[in-house]
Amino acid sequence: MTGSDHPPLKPLKIGDIEVANRVFLAPMSGITDAPFRRIAASLGAGLVVSEMTASDDLVSGRQMSRLRCEAAGIGAHVVQLAGCEAHWMSEGARIAEAAGADIIDINMGCPARHVTGGQSGSALMRDLDHATSLIEATISAVKVPVTLKMRLGWDDRTMNAPELARRAQAAGVQLIAVHGRTRCQFYKGCADWAAVRAVRDAVTIPLVVNGDITSYETALTALEMSGADAVMIGRGAQGQPWLPGQIGRRLDGGPAEAMPTLPQQLGYVRSLYDEVCRHYGLRIGLRHARKHLGWALDTAAHYGRAPAETLKSWRHKILTSDDPQRVHQALEEAFDDFAWSAAA
Repeated sequence: MTGSDHPPLKPLKIGDIEVANRVFLAPMSGITDAPFRRIAASLGAGLVVSEMTASDDLVSGRQMSRLRCEAAGIGAHVVQLAGCEAHWMSEGARIAEAAGADIIDINMGCPARHVTGGQSGSALMRDLDHATSLIEATISAVKVPVTLKMRLGWDDRTMNAPELARRAQAAGVQLIAVHGRTRCQFYKGCADWAAVRAVRDAVTIPLVVNGDITSYETALTALEMSGADAVMIGRGAQGQPWLPGQIGRRLDGGPAEAMPTLPQQLGYVRSLYDEVCRHYGLRIGLRHARKHLGWALDTAAHYGRAPAETLKSWRHKILTSDDPQRVHQALEEAFDDFAWSAAA
């Protein structure tokens, strides 16, 4: 194919900020730290969002919270905040803005029990009056645009995303992202992109659809079914930081692109590994990097059609090592092994 079968989309703005394209990297706790966002942005993601940061932890100055809010250095800096008290949300937003955030995103979509148990994340969809008060407090605290991420509702009986979206727009939110599942679904079943259309019908601000988007084809279908203006890719980018950029370029009228070669993939994961270790310091960084190494090995082994036992052996050798030099050497050997499988 020499070009996309989808007409190029008009530029999308969040307030006065024009995003690079219509494919965003979703905020993922423990994953979308500054190193991962940096590589995804450098490979063409239209917008990257920080992992969720508890607003009260940010205000109290916890080191890990400050690290979560660190800018990736490429494109608009979006900080996602979570919380259940207006005071902490407004103070956290002020601190994030002062530290360089171009956009503040409010989390009302996280389904994790440790978040919803504290009445944050998607638990806020059970009390729209309280949710609205948090949105208003955040917006009043900063001059930068404020966006909102949510789910369809708490459960199948309370699909209240359209009403929350209406309230958010009236309060001044400038973009809304909706994951096409309820909180009680967690990540089970399939994302219901068609259900997001009710949110499209409720608001006029930009809308982003999220959930199960793993290819250009699924992105196109999600846009058509939801009526959204953009898509957000989460788990699909694990081990594939180039995916949002590839899909974004194709939605902009570019040609279909092949997956990066094994040498290119090796370069990406080695760079990411080093950056993660620098970002957190070696002791913590080694632990954080393992998930990225595992996903990268899975992706490369699938590309090379390597036997399951070969992948298992390399995963064990690489993911149990605490010596960066040995990890680099083993990665090079593993990718060579996958290349032999691909050539066989």
